[in-house]
Amino acid sequence: MSTWDEPLRTALGGSARTFKDKLDLHTLGDLLRYYPRRYDRRGDLTDLAVLQEGEDVTVQAEVLDARRRTIPARGKRRRMDMLEVTVTDGTGRLHLTFFNRGSFHQGKLVPGRLAMISGRVSTYRGRRQLDHPEYQLLEGEELSEEEARAYADQLIPVYPAVKGLDSARIAVAVDMVLARVDELPDPLPPQVRERRRLEGIAEALRGVHRPETEQDIGRARRRLKWDEAFVLQLALAMRRHKAEELPARPRPGADDGILAAFDAQLPFTLTDGQTQVGQRLAELLAGTHPMHSLLQGDVGAGKTLVALRAMLRVVDSGGQAVMLAPTEVLAQQHHRSITEMLGSLARAGQIDGAEHATRVSLLTGSMGAATRREALLEAASGQAGIVVGTHALLQEHVSFADLGFVVVDEQHRFGVEQRDALREKAAEGRPHVLVMTATPIPRTVAMTVYGDLDVVSLTQLPSGRAGVSTHVVPALEKPHFLARAWERVREEVGKGRQAFVVCPRIGDNDDDSSASVLDVQTRLQKEVLPDLRVAPLHGRMAPEEKDEAMRAFTAGDIDVLVSTTVIEVGVDVPNATTMVIMDADRFGVSQLHQLRGRVGRGDLPGLCLLVTEAPEGTSARTRLDAVASTTDGFELSRVDLEMRREGDVLGDAQSGARSSLRMLTLVRDEELIGEAREEASRQMAEDPDLTYAPLAEALDTLLPEERAEYLDKG
Repeated sequence: MSTWDEPLRTALGGSARTFKDKLDLHTLGDLLRYYPRRYDRRGDLTDLAVLQEGEDVTVQAEVLDARRRTIPARGKRRRMDMLEVTVTDGTGRLHLTFFNRGSFHQGKLVPGRLAMISGRVSTYRGRRQLDHPEYQLLEGEELSEEEARAYADQLIPVYPAVKGLDSARIAVAVDMVLARVDELPDPLPPQVRERRRLEGIAEALRGVHRPETEQDIGRARRRLKWDEAFVLQLALAMRRHKAEELPARPRPGADDGILAAFDAQLPFTLTDGQTQVGQRLAELLAGTHPMHSLLQGDVGAGKTLVALRAMLRVVDSGGQAVMLAPTEVLAQQHHRSITEMLGSLARAGQIDGAEHATRVSLLTGSMGAATRREALLEAASGQAGIVVGTHALLQEHVSFADLGFVVVDEQHRFGVEQRDALREKAAEGRPHVLVMTATPIPRTVAMTVYGDLDVVSLTQLPSGRAGVSTHVVPALEKPHFLARAWERVREEVGKGRQAFVVCPRIGDNDDDSSASVLDVQTRLQKEVLPDLRVAPLHGRMAPEEKDEAMRAFTAGDIDVLVSTTVIEVGVDVPNATTMVIMDADRFGVSQLHQLRGRVGRGDLPGLCLLVTEAPEGTSARTRLDAVASTTDGFELSRVDLEMRREGDVLGDAQSGARSSLRMLTLVRDEELIGEAREEASRQMAEDPDLTYAPLAEALDTLLPEERAEYLDKG
């Protein structure tokens, strides 16, 4: 009885080493899941007399003669062994050429032998020929026309090849392993296969590797997609089940605490979406198991306000809340905006502090020793109900009196170990966790990457937002468009407004600084906009310099801020109305959408100009055109997913392993993923211990320990 994790050498012998070294395939299961990337047909069955150059053809012919000769070395070309074979079908002649394996083919293609021969017709010195054709020797008489046509129509799998291991050799190895496929246990439970009308694993593997019809491929692919989707959804269902058993201290809030006081002083009314999401988070925070939610919302939807209200609820319950930001610029911005929104409610212990006030502390890696000690003391003593910071919060010596709630802004920027380190700082049970993203997530990704989370969405933008219009500026094709872009910046500044200029690089140490912060800032200041106040902002600046630049820009003391993507999220300067993004094709769809969200945030309309040298018709321009066509982040998230590979939803991007999704595509398989999620939940309810051994083994195979750990910590 064979197993999925049986070493490949048991089937391939010594050649298994080649598959290990070239393709990182170690087991029978590895090779069986190395699927063809496409299928070819041998070509039309054709008489030799009517062959046309460039056609893919199959002919039935008799070998007339075979001659070997040596082509001498010339220049860098080495000496080659060549075999020329002449064949005929009675209507004409055709020449076959083989290089460097002449003796092998000459021993088979002997005069008088019949063969089916397939290849692409070319012409050399007026002769029609096939170079390195496929052939199958025929025993005895010719095939009937029906048999020959069936041979010509046969589907030929084409495998992803690498140097030293071509598709044909991979196909031979797959044939050897397929001989054992009936011995392999089926990982999908029988009841799932029956309910979803799926064929067995042996039929599916034969259907994908050696199909007889297109229908065979379709049935096989559907079954193999189910394997991937079901195992993934089962892993997420197991994690949900495990999370439901963990303890957490309920944080129900108070009717007359700091949250009520904050709501009473708000100068605007919450949107219906903010109210509904707030109520949902309140329910989850009041639970005895840790909340683990994803708050997604388009740029400017008010996620920070929703998160702050949830943090205040935890403070009202006697606990502390942490907001973890990916950059110092964003952490400082969050600290400033939260402090300003709270006003006197953030000044506990001070003369002008409100009755229910708390403190909001900031902790970053570059703070001075005295300021840092004060922030650490406020966190450890519980004086600070809210602590905002960067990865500095994760260090061992940072402690809290009662950490009850963790808000992670832009979770994808933090490693698994970093997020987990903060959760371990809770004194009792696990803290409640809210993950925020301003990159709206398609439903299929929410069911996979975030399948263990309670997903809440803010789709409604606050009233009074003027919005932003976006245009592509083709700098090479129409250089006057770029000149006009700088004129628009000058016009906006002339109206008392401000502008961002975003560059993909800092400069100086970069190989290409043509669109770097330092180069663009110098050109604007000296040549293009010499009368305006232009200043840089980038990661190489000292923390106090970055903070000073942002404060000056916020105060209106800088007209044009030339920056890297450190201003991508969280930065809120309503007076900034224009953004010019240099080399915009170097950014992804979601990142461009995030960047332009920094303008048009107030009652003044925003303008975003995407400068590019990418030619029209390229994928880069298509991406930019998509961003310019809509400001709907949820629509753009689907576009983004369609334009790029899904990546590995099991964390292989961090572990370095091969992708675990070989058949499943998040763009096209939404319905199937939803069905697999239903079946996985049902499986956990009916068989939480996974007594069906082949399924447990499949989970271990497709979700090894390090990936399971990734999901468990994520």
